Amino acid sequence: MNAPVVVPAVAPAVAALLDRHAGLKDRLPGARVAWVEAWRHRGAEAFRAGGFPTKRVEAWKYTDLSPLRETRFEEALVATDAHPALPAEAGGEEARIVLLDGRFRADLSQLDTLPDGVRIDSLAALLGVGDAALRDILGAIAPADLPLAGLNAALAEDGVVIRVAPGVAAGRVRIVSLGTAPDGHAVAFHPRNLVVLGAGASLTLLDGAHGAGKGVYWHNAVTEIALGEGARLTHVRLQDEARDAFHTALVAVRVAAKAEYDSFTLVRGARLARNEVHAVLAGPKAALHLNGAQLVDGDRHADTTTVIDHAAPECESNQTVKTVLAGRARGVFQGKIHVRQVAQKTDGYQMNQALLLSPEAEINAKPQLEIYADDVKCSHGATVGELDHDQLFYLRSRGIPEVEAKSMLVQAFLTDAVSLVSDEALRETLLAATDAWWDGVEHPA
Repeated sequence: MNAPVVVPAVAPAVAALLDRHAGLKDRLPGARVAWVEAWRHRGAEAFRAGGFPTKRVEAWKYTDLSPLRETRFEEALVATDAHPALPAEAGGEEARIVLLDGRFRADLSQLDTLPDGVRIDSLAALLGVGDAALRDILGAIAPADLPLAGLNAALAEDGVVIRVAPGVAAGRVRIVSLGTAPDGHAVAFHPRNLVVLGAGASLTLLDGAHGAGKGVYWHNAVTEIALGEGARLTHVRLQDEARDAFHTALVAVRVAAKAEYDSFTLVRGARLARNEVHAVLAGPKAALHLNGAQLVDGDRHADTTTVIDHAAPECESNQTVKTVLAGRARGVFQGKIHVRQVAQKTDGYQMNQALLLSPEAEINAKPQLEIYADDVKCSHGATVGELDHDQLFYLRSRGIPEVEAKSMLVQAFLTDAVSLVSDEALRETLLAATDAWWDGVEHPA
C-alpha cells in the first residue's frame, strides 16, 4: 500500500494570494495563450514554494515582511475613467507613460513625441494576442526562484513594454506609476515592465513610483531590461510611495558586450520598501553603474539589495549607495559582486555609507565579494557615522540655525552620490526630492 502524499502546509497569507491567482487566471491577459499560462504557472509555483521570505532566508535576514504578510489585500479596482492628479514633475515635454494601480492608461500618457524606432505598448495588450516577440524574453531575465517575482508573474494584469530599435536614440521617456488607496481598503497590484534596447540604441528612462492618498497599498513591481551590444540605458528611479504603502521592486538587467546600464535610485517613500537589483554583465567590456540613496525617517524601513554577476571578461561595475536615517528608522544595504572564472580583467567597486541622525536609527550593511577569477581589481567598503560635530559647530557659530545647518550637512553628504547622475536636470530633480524629504522629517526640539 502506497504511503499518502504529504502536501506541505501553505501559510494563510500565501494561500489567499494563490487563491486569487486561481480565481483570476482565466481572466488575466493571455489566459488562453499556452506560453503565457505556463509563465504564470511557474510564477505561482515559485511563490507557493517560497512564500513570503522570512528572516531565516539569508537575503531577507534584515527585513521583516510580517506587516506585509499580516495585511489582507484586495485587488485594485480603480475606475478606468479616474483622472487623479499626476506629480508636478510629470508635466515635462518628454514622452510620458502613466500606470494607475499597475494598469497602463493610454488616455493619461503622452506618446506622440516618440521618434521612429521606439515602440511602447501595454503589456496586457501584447499578452492578450500572445506576442511571439515576448515569449523568449518575458521571465527569462528575472531570477526564476524569487517568490515575490513569481507572485508578480502570477498576478500581473498589466505593465509597459518599451522597445527601441537598433541604433535609435530614443531620448527621454518618463514612467509615472501612481498608487491609490481607497479608504478602508488595502489593495495590491503587480505591474510587469519590460525594456529592450537593440544594438547601439540609447534611452534615458525616468521611472517614478508615487502615492496618492494616505491609505494602505502594496506595489509589487518587476522590471526586466535587456540591452543589446553597445546599447546605453540611463535609468533614474524615484520611489516616493505613500507613507503607509508597501513597495517591493525587482529590477533584473542583462547587459550585452560593450553596452552600459547607468542607474540611480532615490528611495524616500513607503512604510516598508525593498529595492532589489539583479544584473548580469553578459558580454565583454560591458559596464554597470548602480548608484543610489535611501532617505528613511520615523519608523519606516528601507532595504537596497543588489547582486552583480560578472559573467564575461573586461567588464566594469561601480556602486555607491548612501543612506540617511532619522527617528527610529531602519536601513539595509546588501550588495554582492560575483566574478566568474571566465570574467578575467574585471573591475568592480562597491561603497555603502550611512549617516545616522538619531541614536534610535539603525543600519545593517553587508557588502560581499565572491571572486573565482585571478586577474581582477575589486574592492568594497562600508562606513557608518553621525553628523560631524565640528562642522555643525562651525555653521552654528556663523549664525546658521541648527536645523538649517544639519540640512546643509545632509545635503553635502548626498551630493556626492547624486553627482554621479550625468544629466543636470535630473540631478536637480533628485536634489529637490531630498530637500522635500528633509522638510517632512520631525526634528527634535
